[in-house]
Amino acid sequence: MTDAGPLLRRELVVATGNPGKCAEMEQILQGCGIRIMTMAHFSDQPFEPEETGSTYMANAEIKALAACRITDRVCVADDAGLEIDALDGAPGVYSRRFLGEETPFPAKMARILEMLRDVPDERRGCRFRAAVAIATPDGRLIGCHGVCEGRIAHEQRGAFGFGYDPIFFVPELGKHMAELRPEVKHGISHRGQALACARRALADLFGSVAPAP
Repeated sequence: MTDAGPLLRRELVVATGNPGKCAEMEQILQGCGIRIMTMAHFSDQPFEPEETGSTYMANAEIKALAACRITDRVCVADDAGLEIDALDGAPGVYSRRFLGEETPFPAKMARILEMLRDVPDERRGCRFRAAVAIATPDGRLIGCHGVCEGRIAHEQRGAFGFGYDPIFFVPELGKHMAELRPEVKHGISHRGQALACARRALADLFGSVAPAP
Protein backbone atom coordinates (compact mmCIF):
# COMPACT_ATOMS: atom_id res chain seq x y z
CA MET A 1 0.00 0.00 0.00
CA THR A 2 1.32 3.44 -0.89
CA ASP A 3 1.79 5.77 2.07
CA ALA A 4 -0.39 8.82 1.43
CA GLY A 5 0.06 10.29 4.89
CA PRO A 6 1.00 13.83 3.75
CA LEU A 7 -2.18 14.00 1.63
CA LEU A 8 -4.57 13.17 4.47
CA ARG A 9 -5.72 15.20 7.44
CA ARG A 10 -4.47 13.46 10.58
CA GLU A 11 -8.06 13.00 11.68
CA LEU A 12 -10.14 9.84 11.94
CA VAL A 13 -13.92 9.78 12.25
CA VAL A 14 -15.59 6.94 14.14
CA ALA A 15 -18.67 6.31 12.01
CA THR A 16 -21.37 5.03 14.32
CA GLY A 17 -24.51 6.36 15.94
CA ASN A 18 -24.30 3.81 18.78
CA PRO A 19 -22.96 5.63 21.90
CA GLY A 20 -21.66 2.45 23.54
CA LYS A 21 -19.88 1.30 20.39
CA CYS A 22 -18.52 4.80 19.77
CA ALA A 23 -17.02 4.99 23.25
CA GLU A 24 -15.49 1.53 22.90
CA MET A 25 -13.95 2.25 19.51
CA GLU A 26 -12.55 5.56 20.76
CA GLN A 27 -11.00 3.76 23.75
CA ILE A 28 -9.33 1.15 21.56
CA LEU A 29 -8.04 3.71 19.04
CA GLN A 30 -6.86 6.34 21.53
CA GLY A 31 -3.16 7.11 21.62
CA CYS A 32 -2.69 6.35 17.93
CA GLY A 33 -1.36 9.81 17.15
CA ILE A 34 -4.41 10.85 15.14
CA ARG A 35 -7.24 13.11 16.25
CA ILE A 36 -10.25 10.87 16.89
CA MET A 37 -13.58 12.47 15.99
CA THR A 38 -17.20 11.34 15.96
CA MET A 39 -20.11 12.05 13.66
CA ALA A 40 -21.36 14.53 16.28
CA HIS A 41 -18.51 16.85 15.21
CA PHE A 42 -20.19 17.23 11.81
CA SER A 43 -23.94 17.01 12.36
CA ASP A 44 -26.50 17.07 15.15
CA GLN A 45 -28.63 14.62 13.17
CA PRO A 46 -28.53 10.89 14.02
CA PHE A 47 -26.09 8.91 11.89
CA GLU A 48 -28.20 5.97 10.77
CA PRO A 49 -27.37 4.79 7.24
CA GLU A 50 -29.51 1.83 6.20
CA GLU A 51 -27.59 -1.40 6.73
CA THR A 52 -28.70 -3.40 3.71
CA GLY A 53 -25.65 -5.67 3.48
CA SER A 54 -25.84 -9.44 3.88
CA THR A 55 -22.43 -9.60 5.60
CA TYR A 56 -20.75 -7.74 8.45
CA MET A 57 -18.17 -6.26 6.10
CA ALA A 58 -20.80 -5.04 3.65
CA ASN A 59 -22.57 -3.16 6.45
CA ALA A 60 -19.30 -1.77 7.83
CA GLU A 61 -18.43 -0.48 4.36
CA ILE A 62 -21.86 1.14 3.95
CA LYS A 63 -21.34 3.10 7.18
CA ALA A 64 -17.71 4.02 6.51
CA LEU A 65 -18.47 5.26 2.99
CA ALA A 66 -21.54 7.21 4.11
CA ALA A 67 -19.52 8.95 6.84
CA CYS A 68 -16.69 9.68 4.43
CA ARG A 69 -19.09 11.44 2.05
CA ILE A 70 -20.42 13.58 4.92
CA THR A 71 -17.11 14.45 6.57
CA ASP A 72 -14.48 14.31 3.82
CA ARG A 73 -12.25 12.60 6.39
CA VAL A 74 -10.83 9.11 6.80
CA CYS A 75 -13.63 7.16 8.50
CA VAL A 76 -13.75 3.87 10.36
CA ALA A 77 -16.90 1.83 10.94
CA ASP A 78 -17.68 -1.63 12.14
CA ASP A 79 -20.46 -4.16 12.09
CA ALA A 80 -20.64 -7.09 14.45
CA GLY A 81 -22.93 -9.86 15.51
CA LEU A 82 -23.51 -12.79 17.83
CA GLU A 83 -23.54 -16.22 16.17
CA ILE A 84 -25.09 -19.03 18.22
CA ASP A 85 -24.41 -22.61 17.12
CA ALA A 86 -27.65 -24.01 18.54
CA LEU A 87 -29.58 -21.43 16.49
CA ASP A 88 -27.73 -22.23 13.25
CA GLY A 89 -25.64 -19.07 13.54
CA ALA A 90 -28.51 -16.70 14.35
CA PRO A 91 -28.96 -13.86 15.05
CA GLY A 92 -25.70 -13.19 13.17
CA VAL A 93 -25.72 -10.20 10.84
CA TYR A 94 -29.23 -9.41 12.09
CA SER A 95 -28.15 -9.19 15.75
CA ARG A 96 -29.13 -5.55 16.18
CA ARG A 97 -32.44 -6.13 14.38
CA PHE A 98 -33.33 -9.33 16.27
CA LEU A 99 -36.89 -8.89 17.64
CA GLY A 100 -36.89 -5.39 16.09
CA GLU A 101 -34.40 -2.54 16.31
CA GLU A 102 -36.42 -0.78 19.01
CA THR A 103 -36.42 -3.83 21.30
CA PRO A 104 -33.97 -3.22 24.18
CA PHE A 105 -31.08 -5.63 24.47
CA PRO A 106 -32.14 -7.03 27.87
CA ALA A 107 -35.35 -8.22 26.17
CA LYS A 108 -33.42 -9.66 23.23
CA MET A 109 -31.12 -11.54 25.61
CA ALA A 110 -34.03 -12.80 27.70
CA ARG A 111 -35.59 -14.25 24.54
CA ILE A 112 -32.34 -15.98 23.57
CA LEU A 113 -31.99 -17.47 27.04
CA GLU A 114 -35.56 -18.76 26.79
CA MET A 115 -34.85 -20.29 23.37
CA LEU A 116 -31.80 -22.09 24.82
CA ARG A 117 -33.38 -22.97 28.16
CA ASP A 118 -32.97 -26.75 27.71
CA VAL A 119 -29.74 -26.66 25.70
CA PRO A 120 -26.73 -28.09 27.61
CA ASP A 121 -23.45 -26.22 27.91
CA GLU A 122 -21.68 -28.35 25.31
CA ARG A 123 -24.17 -27.16 22.69
CA ARG A 124 -24.20 -23.48 23.70
CA GLY A 125 -21.13 -22.52 21.69
CA CYS A 126 -21.17 -19.06 20.13
CA ARG A 127 -18.93 -16.32 18.88
CA PHE A 128 -18.84 -12.59 18.42
CA ARG A 129 -17.68 -11.67 14.93
CA ALA A 130 -16.70 -8.17 13.80
CA ALA A 131 -15.73 -6.48 10.56
CA VAL A 132 -14.10 -3.05 10.42
CA ALA A 133 -13.96 -0.89 7.30
CA ILE A 134 -11.77 2.17 6.74
CA ALA A 135 -12.81 4.54 3.95
CA THR A 136 -10.68 7.41 2.67
CA PRO A 137 -11.73 10.55 0.78
CA ASP A 138 -9.60 9.45 -2.20
CA GLY A 139 -11.63 6.25 -2.61
CA ARG A 140 -9.65 3.58 -0.80
CA LEU A 141 -11.45 0.95 1.25
CA ILE A 142 -9.65 -1.29 3.75
CA GLY A 143 -11.16 -4.19 5.71
CA CYS A 144 -10.26 -6.00 8.95
CA HIS A 145 -11.88 -8.87 10.86
CA GLY A 146 -12.01 -10.24 14.41
CA VAL A 147 -13.60 -13.25 16.13
CA CYS A 148 -14.06 -14.09 19.81
CA GLU A 149 -15.27 -17.60 20.73
CA GLY A 150 -17.43 -18.22 23.78
CA ARG A 151 -20.57 -19.80 25.15
CA ILE A 152 -24.07 -18.55 25.84
CA ALA A 153 -24.49 -18.27 29.59
CA HIS A 154 -27.63 -19.17 31.56
CA GLU A 155 -28.24 -15.66 32.84
CA GLN A 156 -27.42 -12.02 32.18
CA ARG A 157 -24.53 -10.79 34.27
CA GLY A 158 -22.16 -7.80 34.37
CA ALA A 159 -22.31 -4.02 34.05
CA PHE A 160 -19.58 -3.32 31.47
CA GLY A 161 -19.84 -3.29 27.70
CA PHE A 162 -23.08 -3.19 25.75
CA GLY A 163 -25.25 -5.28 23.43
CA TYR A 164 -25.14 -9.02 24.09
CA ASP A 165 -22.11 -8.87 26.41
CA PRO A 166 -24.10 -9.91 29.54
CA ILE A 167 -24.94 -13.38 28.12
CA PHE A 168 -21.59 -14.06 26.44
CA PHE A 169 -19.47 -16.31 28.66
CA VAL A 170 -15.70 -16.36 28.08
CA PRO A 171 -14.58 -19.84 29.19
CA GLU A 172 -10.85 -19.10 29.49
CA LEU A 173 -11.57 -16.22 31.87
CA GLY A 174 -14.55 -17.78 33.65
CA LYS A 175 -16.54 -14.56 33.29
CA HIS A 176 -19.27 -13.01 31.20
CA MET A 177 -18.02 -10.45 28.69
CA ALA A 178 -19.94 -7.73 30.55
CA GLU A 179 -17.96 -8.55 33.72
CA LEU A 180 -14.65 -7.67 32.06
CA ARG A 181 -13.16 -4.25 32.55
CA PRO A 182 -12.64 -2.41 29.24
CA GLU A 183 -8.86 -2.86 29.18
CA VAL A 184 -9.30 -6.64 29.55
CA LYS A 185 -12.17 -6.91 27.09
CA HIS A 186 -10.36 -4.95 24.38
CA GLY A 187 -7.47 -7.42 24.51
CA ILE A 188 -9.64 -10.42 23.61
CA SER A 189 -12.78 -9.11 21.95
CA HIS A 190 -13.77 -9.38 18.32
CA ARG A 191 -13.85 -5.58 18.00
CA GLY A 192 -10.48 -5.25 19.75
CA GLN A 193 -8.91 -7.71 17.30
CA ALA A 194 -10.41 -6.00 14.24
CA LEU A 195 -9.36 -2.54 15.43
CA ALA A 196 -5.83 -3.75 16.20
CA CYS A 197 -5.67 -4.70 12.53
CA ALA A 198 -7.15 -1.30 11.66
CA ARG A 199 -4.39 0.48 13.59
CA ARG A 200 -1.82 -1.22 11.37
CA ALA A 201 -3.75 -0.11 8.29
CA LEU A 202 -3.91 3.44 9.66
CA ALA A 203 -0.14 3.36 10.13
CA ASP A 204 0.17 2.74 6.39
CA LEU A 205 -2.26 5.55 5.60
CA PHE A 206 -0.98 8.22 7.95
CA GLY A 207 2.50 7.04 8.91
CA SER A 208 3.90 6.69 12.46
CA VAL A 209 0.63 5.62 14.11
CA ALA A 210 1.31 4.31 17.59
CA PRO A 211 0.90 0.53 18.02
CA ALA A 212 -1.94 -0.88 20.09
CA PRO A 213 -1.13 -0.84 23.83
